[in-house]
Amino acid sequence: MISGIGELTRLSGPQSILPGQETQGAAAPSGDAFAAMLSDLATSTVTRLESAEQLSVKALQGEADTRQVVDAVMSAEQSLQAAIAIRDKIVTAYLEVSRMAI
Repeated sequence: MISGIGELTRLSGPQSILPGQETQGAAAPSGDAFAAMLSDLATSTVTRLESAEQLSVKALQGEADTRQVVDAVMSAEQSLQAAIAIRDKIVTAYLEVSRMAI
């Protein structure tokens, strides 16, 4: 599962989607926390892509198992697809907000 996303599904009760922030009587979470979450997601995605690439090169040199390469590439692909989907949602939301009348 994508790091950062798995924590969202385990939360229950009166909690914020951001760790360490309660929603009861607290102010709304700042945009900095959201930006940090997106930054962590992007970093994680890039790390998985680089790891899959390095493992693929090792496989070409005969130093890695095919199953390991397939697992790494599939994980990287899932991370990239999730990052693209999140980017698309953010762009769509931005376009909707930009069309709002002032």
